[in-house]
Amino acid sequence: MDSRSREFELRVASDWGKMGSVNEAILAFLESCGLAGELADRYTMVACELTENGIKYGNFEKTGASVSVKVKVDRRGIFVEVTNPIGAGTHDYLRELDRTIQWVRGFQDPFEAYIERMQAISRESIEVDRSGLGLVRITYEGRAALDFYVEDDSTLSVSAVSEL
Repeated sequence: MDSRSREFELRVASDWGKMGSVNEAILAFLESCGLAGELADRYTMVACELTENGIKYGNFEKTGASVSVKVKVDRRGIFVEVTNPIGAGTHDYLRELDRTIQWVRGFQDPFEAYIERMQAISRESIEVDRSGLGLVRITYEGRAALDFYVEDDSTLSVSAVSEL
């Protein structure tokens, strides 16, 4: 891997149709940093899961509002941060986000959280439209630590940090 610190930033409209190009752009950036194969795929998944959540739960009522995706790679690890606009009606989502991150952190091994969440999903009705698996995937498959912060009650930033 390249020993220099490299950064990539992308702005994404709230359009699910853009996720293919987002995936390709992030993968190309990671490969340009010297990551290949499974490592590049892993961290692309992390960034895309967070981006999808930003699109899904963001508030895009303001003209020009978008999701910001930042990826930084250095010799120590990979840092991904996705920022999206939020509105006044997101308090329940923020509580759920905090609850999920704290729940995952409570496991010694992220694999245990992954298995427990998969078992819970298998017991849920097929009509449930939210699996809650993305964040657990990030911690287990992406081997990343999650965190988030809210700025001015209008912007949510969720980050994932992985050691290389």
